Amino acid sequence: MRFNSKSGKFLEEAIMQFSSLPGIGRKTALRFALHLLRRPENEVENFANAILSLKKDTKFCSVCHNISDSDLCNICADKTRDFSKICIVEGIHDVIALEATSQYNGLYHVLGGVISPMEGISPSDLNIASLFSRLDEGNVQEVIFALPATMEGDTTNYFINRKIENKNIEVTILARGVAIGDELQYTDEITLGQSIINRKPFEK
Repeated sequence: MRFNSKSGKFLEEAIMQFSSLPGIGRKTALRFALHLLRRPENEVENFANAILSLKKDTKFCSVCHNISDSDLCNICADKTRDFSKICIVEGIHDVIALEATSQYNGLYHVLGGVISPMEGISPSDLNIASLFSRLDEGNVQEVIFALPATMEGDTTNYFINRKIENKNIEVTILARGVAIGDELQYTDEITLGQSIINRKPFEK
């Protein structure tokens, strides 16, 4: 149901755009729209420009597929990081969550999803080939699985492990302080930090 047309088409359009975002209902969208309406025009322009820049100028790291302002993300370009470790995550939100713990100083690899036959997602749909290319360089000593504690996450773990088990690489997995079925982005920083500190060997 649409709001009363007497509210104006511009307000209605703003409400429609806000409510298209995940987790935003029409009441919240209305509150956002009215809030912007009360703010100075230059602040609204800054807000709009930030969203446009996010879409137009954000790149993806050519190495790990994290978001970046340039060809190489800040993490891959940081010479103080431990280049012998790669933490495999599902999405960019997981990188952000793990970085917030300040308990990990290695590199990442963002798969862009997990293997899910039910949803038609196969290994070729993910950033797995580029992961194997990184491992073939021979510089990585440890691979850390930080995928969701779900059937799909475990399937992806086993697939990758099977492909690299003949390499001289230690394979570990986050300690299951992260509850079964939970996603990293919704796990508190203390629990997540302890999970990566107390990671254990991956069981084949």
